[in-house]
Amino acid sequence: MERYVWGVDLGGTKIEGIVINAKTDEILIRERVPTEANQGYDHILSQIKKLIDGLSKKTGVNPEAIGFSTPGTLDPGLQTMKNCNTTCMNEQPMKKDLAALLGVKIEMANDANCFALAEATMGIVPDKYPDAQVVFGVIMGTGVGGGVVVNGKIIGGKHGIGGEWGHNVLGDDQTPCYCGKVGCNENIFSGPALERFYASISGEKRGLKEIVDRYRANTDEHATATLQRLFKSFGKAIHYIINVLDPDVVVLGGGVSNIEEIYTEGVKEIENFIFNKRKVETVFLKPKLGDSAGVFGAAELVR
Repeated sequence: MERYVWGVDLGGTKIEGIVINAKTDEILIRERVPTEANQGYDHILSQIKKLIDGLSKKTGVNPEAIGFSTPGTLDPGLQTMKNCNTTCMNEQPMKKDLAALLGVKIEMANDANCFALAEATMGIVPDKYPDAQVVFGVIMGTGVGGGVVVNGKIIGGKHGIGGEWGHNVLGDDQTPCYCGKVGCNENIFSGPALERFYASISGEKRGLKEIVDRYRANTDEHATATLQRLFKSFGKAIHYIINVLDPDVVVLGGGVSNIEEIYTEGVKEIENFIFNKRKVETVFLKPKLGDSAGVFGAAELVR
């Protein structure tokens, strides 16, 4: 009898579900419905139910358990959601509610953890470095996040915030963060933060792609300053992770990670901070799964 694993990526605008053959990794079905988060928490639950019921009807397969990639974290103590940018989910007992609604076992992890898990178990890491034991997954896009995977398992931590380096205080910026602190990594080298910095020193608003193009053309001193800020702050921020975890591989995801120079100039900056006299040997890789990592990682939670 075939066994299938189910995963759901719960995003701010769409909810994606997947059913995968657990033995062959063949995708049986993959579909999306809109989140419609503006209609509230109960509506999100109803959209999830609609998606799961539709997948079951089309495949003739009923789930035994479902993994969820979420835009926030389930607090292990309170068993309620926190740190969700889909704010109507915060303080809600979502795991309990989903188990009652769907009638199956539920596993949950935030989107950065699911990204890290997917790339560590079925993405770029087994392709390139199959013997890697410790993997750190980085999200650098609209926000900054991270996840830790050791021997194929997420390290969520006592507070459910394992790997959440986006809100480590780097201290190089005094812009208030929505989390209540100032100087968070997310406020320094996320995409919007870099665009804000460029505007603050140039007096002009430009998108990150244009800023990068102007940096490469060496025609804009403000673009150069913005990218140098990215490289130095990234190197300083990631060195703390390397000093504590010393991962075999770091996988970089999100729009900012597409800037090629991060893998050279950014990694070079680590050597100014790391507690190590030799060249940095940590391997930095681009992801294999891209936008699919969330839903694949969710399925991996229940494999």
